[in-house]
Amino acid sequence: MFVDQVRISAKAGNGGNGAVSFHREKFVQNGGPDGGDGGNGGDIVLLADPNMHTLMDFRYKRKYTAENGGNGAAALCRGKSGSELLIKVPVGTVVRQGSSGRVVADMHEAGKRHVLLKGGRGGWGNAHFATPTRQAPNFAKPGQKCEVMEFELELKSIADVGLVGYPNVGKSTLLSVVTAAKPKIANYHFTTLAPNLGICRQYGMDFVMADIPGIVEGASEGVGLGIQFLRHVERTRLLLHVLDIAGSEGRDPVEDFERICDELVAYGDLAERPQIVAANKMDLPGAQENLERLKKHLHGTDIEVYPISAATRQGLDALMGAVVRMLPTLPEAAVFEEEMPLDEGAQAPFTVSVEGGVYVVTGPAMDQLMDSVNFADQESLNYFHRTLRNRGVIDALREAGAKEGDTVAIGDMEFDFVE
Repeated sequence: MFVDQVRISAKAGNGGNGAVSFHREKFVQNGGPDGGDGGNGGDIVLLADPNMHTLMDFRYKRKYTAENGGNGAAALCRGKSGSELLIKVPVGTVVRQGSSGRVVADMHEAGKRHVLLKGGRGGWGNAHFATPTRQAPNFAKPGQKCEVMEFELELKSIADVGLVGYPNVGKSTLLSVVTAAKPKIANYHFTTLAPNLGICRQYGMDFVMADIPGIVEGASEGVGLGIQFLRHVERTRLLLHVLDIAGSEGRDPVEDFERICDELVAYGDLAERPQIVAANKMDLPGAQENLERLKKHLHGTDIEVYPISAATRQGLDALMGAVVRMLPTLPEAAVFEEEMPLDEGAQAPFTVSVEGGVYVVTGPAMDQLMDSVNFADQESLNYFHRTLRNRGVIDALREAGAKEGDTVAIGDMEFDFVE
């Protein structure tokens, strides 16, 4: 089964917690704090693998979680960092953020690596918080927690030449003749149910040719199979428009040409892509008359028409010569611009809301702060109050209308607001 669009969830590893520890040794009365830092969490890394051709593997495994960092220990021992989780994807996979649809990675080149999610930073041990006036800190920082993120993976085949046209016009036959690919060939519509790629070697040049499953009228709106596979035409540098020039199925090849072009226009800028017309099935009756009509219809355009017969291999040398001549003049395959993730510093670290007369402060920064405070230790409480003031939480509460004695809730803790 060919799978070219899936949704997955991924979570980078959490950072390990810093340790609260004090040096203990015989004849050493006050050894001081020696709590080590936590290790960093593992990253989620994408790798473009040229040996993969579909996203089938993601149909059966959709959740990916990297290893957490180890906690710090005594004697300034740092926790072990989590191992990165490598996810292999086919070349040409575009990765979008599930919630916003932003492009976060375009794996357009074989061997490309991309850090999809960065692991959480390890927390500081209590040794970091020792000062001349605070010689025995009884608190440490927890590791940074990472959230589960949703991503959409979409495979857009990377090919130099894309074969487009109505079903059963001979695209698969042409691909099988000019490349070593062995697509299924039969005399009925939608024989091809997935894009087939083949390497074509002509006149000293190698290029990739893709047989795109039959596009019909209305494909850009979901008719037939076209809407599923038009995405695979987006990266092609040259379109090879195959027509049943003999009209062997009762259709007019000139009308077929215009209808396919209309679908390419409706889908995007594909109609502006350079194209060559391969007038196939010239060995059948009525082909010559239709060829003359098509050439007259395209007179005044820069679209070249080459009469061929894929079945008898008639005219293929001239057609491939035109492809080889045109490809070096065309720009490289389109690469989707990766949108940078939002700057963590630009995101609000906390929010203040009023619920039933209680001022509730929420946010990832507040959760991490609460985890780092030892409320039974006075020095840790002083650190907590100082951090609230430095991060602007006190000012934000005041702006929200909090007055002396009002109740403030952060996490599971409630306390009175003090100016």
